[in-house]
Amino acid sequence: MGRRKTLGELQLAIMNILWTEGEATSAQVHQALLEERGLAPTTIATMLRKMETKGVVKHRLEGRQFIYSPTVERSDVHRSMVAELVERLFAGDPKALVSHLVDAGEVEWEELEVLRRSLERAQEDKDQESRES
Repeated sequence: MGRRKTLGELQLAIMNILWTEGEATSAQVHQALLEERGLAPTTIATMLRKMETKGVVKHRLEGRQFIYSPTVERSDVHRSMVAELVERLFAGDPKALVSHLVDAGEVEWEELEVLRRSLERAQEDKDQESRES
């Protein structure tokens, strides 16, 4: 993603539609968000143009319609937004974020077990890479 791309709540909702569908018109995005958001079609069109300027979506012309598609991967946006959260709220310390989630009861014990196994696999992968170097 190059430099960090921060997305607002509406932008992230739009990106989730584009990531799921692959591509969509402004009208299709509006329809998908209508019940949840109740926004005007012009609001969605304006936001898509802003997102294109930001470099997170692109469009192609089909007849007289713009068909929008994402230019960034979901995982890249997640990584960037989490990195920004850690930087802004926890002075760049990811351990502080995890501690906060655990202390605040935001993580269930079953989820901690899944995380523990994930950490073990990551350590094994890192050890394997070290042995291969």
